[in-house]
Amino acid sequence: MWNGFIGFFGTKNLTEADRFYVGALGLKLYKDQGVCRIYQVPGGGMVGFCQHMDVTVSGKSPILTFLTDDVDGMYQELVKAGYHPEHSPKVNEKFNIYHFFTRDPSGYMVEIQKFLD
Repeated sequence: MWNGFIGFFGTKNLTEADRFYVGALGLKLYKDQGVCRIYQVPGGGMVGFCQHMDVTVSGKSPILTFLTDDVDGMYQELVKAGYHPEHSPKVNEKFNIYHFFTRDPSGYMVEIQKFLD
């Protein structure tokens, strides 16, 4: 029945969003609609950023979580690209995950995570 999923978020700067999601995270641009850019997430789904939408951030909400088996490698890539994760990768026993958090250029919380079970 479903053909996919796109989560849309506001941004003030598409170029900076592109630098983070393509340049640092390695996502592929699926479609550039002028005021919106949509990126493919490996494994399924898409995430889009639009200049005509408000940036809505409150503390850790929302969280965009990307799953990978190479959490440590992604941490190193982000640091090398000039981003400043909030902490180095660590185990979260409550959720049985290995992860870290960083912020994208719009201020959204981005989690890089691996399930441990």
